[in-house]
Amino acid sequence: MADELQSSEELAFVAEEVDRIILTSIESCLKDEAYDEQKVSQWVDYICESIMKGLSELRKPLKYIVSCLIMQKNGAGVHASVSCHWDTVTDGAHVVKWPGDKHKDHNRSMYCVITVSGLSF
Repeated sequence: MADELQSSEELAFVAEEVDRIILTSIESCLKDEAYDEQKVSQWVDYICESIMKGLSELRKPLKYIVSCLIMQKNGAGVHASVSCHWDTVTDGAHVVKWPGDKHKDHNRSMYCVITVSGLSF
């Protein structure tokens, strides 16, 4: 029984693993940057590619979908939702808002919201 649980976790979408990959990718790109409309498309591409690389290195039998939103902090609100019908044992989704609530002052000029979905073959 314990072996089955371990092997299913090795094949499944694990939010903690994905969280580390996302935060590493965001930090390496945006940590010391101020919002610059001219750079946003480059940042989005870099972050998505970096996350996909990290996810592929997990070597799990999953298809991944990564979305990245970078938004200037200007007092405007944003609402988003993701929905999918999937296998709750192996599939999953994870959303990270950066900077997180614990680090609100970490970047005063922008937010980055990443959504990653992992779907089994």
